Amino acid sequence: MPAARFIEQLNIQIGHEFAAHQQYVACAVYYDGLTMPQMASFFYDQALEERDHAMMMIKYLIDQDAAARVSGVSAPQVDFPDVVAPVELALEQERRVTAQINELTRIAREENDFASDQFMQWFIKEQVEEVATMSALVAVVRRSKDNIEAIEEYIQREQRKDSADPMAPAIAGG
Repeated sequence: MPAARFIEQLNIQIGHEFAAHQQYVACAVYYDGLTMPQMASFFYDQALEERDHAMMMIKYLIDQDAAARVSGVSAPQVDFPDVVAPVELALEQERRVTAQINELTRIAREENDFASDQFMQWFIKEQVEEVATMSALVAVVRRSKDNIEAIEEYIQREQRKDSADPMAPAIAGG
């Protein structure tokens, strides 16, 4: 069974992942309202990824015979001053999640919880990719904020989804 400190913090992280899901849905709705279907689709996909991350964490706890908790989340930000703001918010969010994932890994290691440490390794790799993706997108959106078509073309060209990662942890209910 995972260490008690790890279980407690992973349950908190599940809430963070669901909050990230809600925030990405709000970003997608914002872009949908601006008739930016590529950006909307990108953020709807990001929302599903965050939901899946929470469900991976839930599955891990269930598989380890530990209590999984689903907490409520605060309302996401829904109003943005321009097309750049949601992407900047997303980059901040990914950087914050990276710190949270690193803290979970630190706790697992301090507790000699080797299975939980191994479980967290996929999330560390995932966060490197997420921060890189959002950093590039911030640069493009800032540069092209007055040219929505250029942003949409970038997303269509550069943000194609690859097939599912065979190394990803299992998803609860999946």
